[in-house]
Amino acid sequence: MTERPLLLILSFSPIRSDPRVLKQVELFKDKYRLATCGYGAAPEGVEEHYALPEDAQGWASDKAALITRRYAKVYNGLSAVVAARRALPKARFDIILANDLNTLPLALELQPRLGVHSDLHEFAPREKDEDPKWRLFVAPYLRWLCRKYLPKAASVTTVSDGIAAQYSKDYGVDAGVVTNAAPYVEGEVHPVGEKIRLIHSAAGQRYRKIENFIEAMRTAPDWLTLDLIVMPNEPDYVAELRELAEGVPGVKLRDPVPYKELVRTLSEYDVSIVFLPPTNFNLRNALPNKFFEAVQARLGVIVGPSPAMVALVERYGFGGVTEDFSAAKLSETLHSLTPELVATWKKAADAAAVPLSAESQVRLWEEKIAHLAQKAPAAG
Repeated sequence: MTERPLLLILSFSPIRSDPRVLKQVELFKDKYRLATCGYGAAPEGVEEHYALPEDAQGWASDKAALITRRYAKVYNGLSAVVAARRALPKARFDIILANDLNTLPLALELQPRLGVHSDLHEFAPREKDEDPKWRLFVAPYLRWLCRKYLPKAASVTTVSDGIAAQYSKDYGVDAGVVTNAAPYVEGEVHPVGEKIRLIHSAAGQRYRKIENFIEAMRTAPDWLTLDLIVMPNEPDYVAELRELAEGVPGVKLRDPVPYKELVRTLSEYDVSIVFLPPTNFNLRNALPNKFFEAVQARLGVIVGPSPAMVALVERYGFGGVTEDFSAAKLSETLHSLTPELVATWKKAADAAAVPLSAESQVRLWEEKIAHLAQKAPAAG
């Protein structure tokens, strides 16, 4: 009888509340002996958990070393790396699934018998490229990590085609794509009523420019309504949105709902507005959770000209695309809606719910890890 390989899922994040890493835990907990390393308590279903101190940092903060380009010193000084080195035994794990670039050097150093799979949640070298200081000091360090360590990973995945293509172009790695899709939900297509009900659910952060949605509704016909579910990330900004919405009859802010109830809540609506202003490379190429949650809720979507979202909207036919991210162009799109068009979008979302579900997307992780596991010799 062959003993199942020991797989470590490594992440400098609180795994119990990290949707992408939790999908990995759910996928592999019954297929491998599973260990995890991250902040907080162990996720359900793992055999071993190595908890990192809550104040351990996984991002570069040694300014002097960044300025003088002593990048090994920068990495070795990360408090999350220091803590993980103390906690994790070398040469014990068969496979390591390393989440994000900042865990990859550590994963390789731990010398797993069968190799390391790297799952990159962003295009790391351009994560904050709208910030000149970050571009000057941090980006070169991240490019160094990519050049030095990505070729040593046995396999690589990331979150969208655009980001995968950039990793291939800049570093020669063949990155597969596992999107941040939502789990499949059994659902039905609700008919469009007398009013077309729009919804936007998002973190309350100023860079998202949620005020543009309210402005777009100022001239909207009375058969359109917009509800906003906005998390209080930046309370002052959310308060400004509430005040702005009071002057627009068709708009209201509703209280946030628990994540487990979000898809059911969204299904009360007809169309989800999914905009991410392209303030940096990763946002331009993003496929956010809310896009996939709308599909599982069997909603149509209205997206801005974000390439990854546009490609899926056009492929499956469940929404419309605005010319740009302005309130004026969104308003034009809203005025063009009809109950018949929205009903067509909702039926198309229903047809896309299975192929765009997490269960379909995570198969690539399963294949990559299985490929490494196949290198294990049979037990004598």
